Amino acid sequence: MSRELQGRGAPEGTEGDRPSASGSRLRPAGTLRETGTAEEPAILEVERLSVSYGKVEALHGAGIRVAAGSIVTVIGPNGAGKTTMLGAIMGLLPCRGGVRFDGRDVRREEVEVRVAAGMALVPEKRELFGDMTVADNLLLGAFHRYRRGERRLDGDMAQVYARFPRLQERRHQLAGTLSGGERQMLALGRALMTRPRLLMLDEPSLGLAPLIVRDIFRIIADLRSTGVAILLVEQNARAALQVADYGYVLETGDVVLEGAAAELAANPRVIETYLGLAAAGAGAAERGPG
Repeated sequence: MSRELQGRGAPEGTEGDRPSASGSRLRPAGTLRETGTAEEPAILEVERLSVSYGKVEALHGAGIRVAAGSIVTVIGPNGAGKTTMLGAIMGLLPCRGGVRFDGRDVRREEVEVRVAAGMALVPEKRELFGDMTVADNLLLGAFHRYRRGERRLDGDMAQVYARFPRLQERRHQLAGTLSGGERQMLALGRALMTRPRLLMLDEPSLGLAPLIVRDIFRIIADLRSTGVAILLVEQNARAALQVADYGYVLETGDVVLEGAAAELAANPRVIETYLGLAAAGAGAAERGPG
């Protein structure tokens, strides 16, 4: 159980371990899951993950699980440790605890080994090569495949262009001249060129206009049909919970609550803290009286 909940029980306004209206349960972090997600094989298992910056501990023994082919989201405020968690899972930050990918301990493996195994991260800042074309940025996503002898990448490029037609229109354009939404599409496309089995997304909606955010989340939802598992870190909790199967709430380095995404979205504390009180009123209006 997380440190925050261990000492004083479930925070006021949460469901804690009580049944929700639909009959399933929301749990403080660390308690036994009772959803179908737990019965499916896990592509990623993170246990007691701790990360420190000097003497400051940014993550305090956090644990999450991503079932194969599912979308799992981690929501929480700025500074909660969400980006730190992704960096540690990807091998960009030293950490303590367990990181298992497809049943194998990868905590001591280099980033390149994790990428080759099927892990991909789209960072918050996208980190594109601005003085290279869209097409060349995409090809760099498949660099590890090229190094191991693969030369036929046209099919993968065609799939990315089919998913992101705007990238095909701008394939000869320098990445640094793209709009914010186009850069996010390119970052996603580059990650897909790795042929990931687990795609980790760090704040994909950050800085984008509402219409572009809608398109990005539609694409994320569509990716589920390809079989890739997605770990989505996002401040836009409403959009994240709408596309996710399962969710975690991360606060000040601790996972304080977890549950099926639909149950989290209906939880009073999540509504008040992350969705806004207006969300509760909107939901009531949609349901109507009685």
